[in-house]
Amino acid sequence: QLQLVESGGGLVQPGSSLKVSCAGSKNENLDYYCIGWFRQRPGLGREGVASIHFSRGMPYYTEAVKGRFTISTDNTKNAVYLQMNNLRPEDTATYYCAAGLACSSVALPAGDFNPWGQGTQVTVSS
Repeated sequence: QLQLVESGGGLVQPGSSLKVSCAGSKNENLDYYCIGWFRQRPGLGREGVASIHFSRGMPYYTEAVKGRFTISTDNTKNAVYLQMNNLRPEDTATYYCAAGLACSSVALPAGDFNPWGQGTQVTVSS
């Protein structure tokens, strides 16, 4: 059964960069999955950030992060990364990765993804 583990969160200043990782379990190849990054900001619901099909590519970004965040894959490590540049205080959230069966080019609905990782906290503050 696929398991996902996020890592790399932390406390950074506004304008800084941070890269978070999502590692798939060793016995489950991510090639057949769409991997999504989501976040949950304080007091708000879970929202989509970016997604990518592990073997086909097709990165998708929501408007809030387009141009600042980059999603990528590493098939040697069975991992997906989210490079976050020019971070803002409003990016403060718990970031989760999750696996879905298909990627959309127009939306990133959390309900289409399962399983989920445990999350990694990103705090942007001066």
